[in-house]
Amino acid sequence: MDMQQLALEEAALKTLADAITDRLKDVKAQMQEALDTTGASRVEAKLPDGTKVATISMSSPKPAAVVTDPEAFLGWVRQNSPANVVSRLVTEVRPAYTTALLSEMTAAGVAEVADKETGVVEAVPGVEIRATRSRTHSVRPVDGGRDAIAEAWRSGALAHLALPQLGAGEAVA
Repeated sequence: MDMQQLALEEAALKTLADAITDRLKDVKAQMQEALDTTGASRVEAKLPDGTKVATISMSSPKPAAVVTDPEAFLGWVRQNSPANVVSRLVTEVRPAYTTALLSEMTAAGVAEVADKETGVVEAVPGVEIRATRSRTHSVRPVDGGRDAIAEAWRSGALAHLALPQLGAGEAVA
C-alpha cells in the first residue's frame, strides 16, 4: 500500500472509531441506567432471529476502606501505633501499615480496628468504607457471538438498531 492509501484508511478508521466510541458511551450509560433501575443483574443479547450473541452482566464494586482525611488518619496512627509513623521532611504513615489497616477495615466492613492487646474497638478517623469505583457492567460474547454479529451486520439484520452512520462531513449517531 502506498502512503496516500494508508493515510486515507487511517483517517476513515479514525472517523468510524470516533463515531462508534461516542455511540458506545451513550448506549453503555443507558444500559447501566436500565440495569440500575430494574435491578437486573444479567441480560442476554440476542439477534432478531433469537441467536444469543452475548451476556451483559452487572458488576457491583465491593466497598473498601479508604483514607479520606490523611491528617486525621496520621493523628490516630501517631497516637495508637507510633512505630508505624515515619518522620522525614514529610510525616506519613508507613505504607505497609496503611495497607494492613485498610485491609483489616475492609474485611470488617467498618472503619474501626480492635486493639490486639486490649480488644478495645476504636473508630479510625480519616477512613471511610465506600465503593472505590462506580457500578458498571460487562459484555461477554458467547462462543461464535462475534461472528454471528458480524454476519447480522453484513446481512442488514441489525438495521433496526441506532448504530452509527456517517453523515455528510461528520460522524452522526
